[in-house]
Amino acid sequence: MIAKYPAVPSTSAKLLVYDRTKDNIEHAYIKDIERFLPKDTAIIMNDTKVIKARLFGQKSTGAKIELLYTKQINNTLHEVLIKGRIKQDMEILFNEELYAKIRKINKDGSRIVEFIHNKKLLNFEELLWFFEKIGHIPLPPYIDREDNNNDTLTYQSKFAKKAGSVAAPTASLHFDDELLNTIKTTHNNAFVTLHIGLGTFKNVEVSDIREHLIHTERYDITPEAKEIIDSKQNILCIGTTACRSAEHYFKTKQTSGECNIFLHYNNPPQRVNHLLTNFHLPKSTLIMLVASMLGVEKTIELYNEAIAKNYRFYSYGDAMLIL
Repeated sequence: MIAKYPAVPSTSAKLLVYDRTKDNIEHAYIKDIERFLPKDTAIIMNDTKVIKARLFGQKSTGAKIELLYTKQINNTLHEVLIKGRIKQDMEILFNEELYAKIRKINKDGSRIVEFIHNKKLLNFEELLWFFEKIGHIPLPPYIDREDNNNDTLTYQSKFAKKAGSVAAPTASLHFDDELLNTIKTTHNNAFVTLHIGLGTFKNVEVSDIREHLIHTERYDITPEAKEIIDSKQNILCIGTTACRSAEHYFKTKQTSGECNIFLHYNNPPQRVNHLLTNFHLPKSTLIMLVASMLGVEKTIELYNEAIAKNYRFYSYGDAMLIL
């Protein structure tokens, strides 16, 4: 079942708890998560904030066109996806006299553009005003409806802080202020930032997953998170993006930059011990990350268990805690 219309906050979401040390499955609710967490475990969360990255404009011919902002390349160049036929150097007009000019057409389907207003090239921080003014929340494509004002609340975590994502770190959506304060009181905790873009959601389309080239996503490791990762303390990551950030830092020792780590069965996490995550789409790098911790057969078994128990899948769905 795909959950499309969530209650906010969703601490009443179902929680499948799998303890790998005991090969044991339990069923509970997100609001009960504290009783399952090992006391010596630190918690790492992703504080990225979803931007209104979906823009509707038109070509000089008047033909309508849709653009999805994915990330900043440098101070004036930006990566986007565009629905509609375009050519290099073509201009797309949006409201508020904002233009996008096509500078490069990439083989992977993405486009590199400049955004222009009053003859000035805009950087990401300057674009944020336009996104907020004329943009739309980029809901996942399987949610078959237009975004609305409620989505600015429901598709954003309580601890979202740093603008840059085109999708929410959905495991974070389960936490209201009360539950967040509870786990922060009882567990050492810290934030990382990974701005979710193409890398998280592009399907794996090669027969040998080791040949999949994952898109890079901007990340930043706070000093508090660095201290936790560098320690011997067990780590629970809230969501796959927090996990990827922690693992990328553990591997490279770089506290910021472009995250390109692809965690799968043949490349499992080396530092993260536990994971809270939603139930993900087939063929996605997200479900392969889950399999990297559980193995393929156990992942299938747990997904079948979730189906049998009528769990809700995907972004607004229920969750699984891997211990």
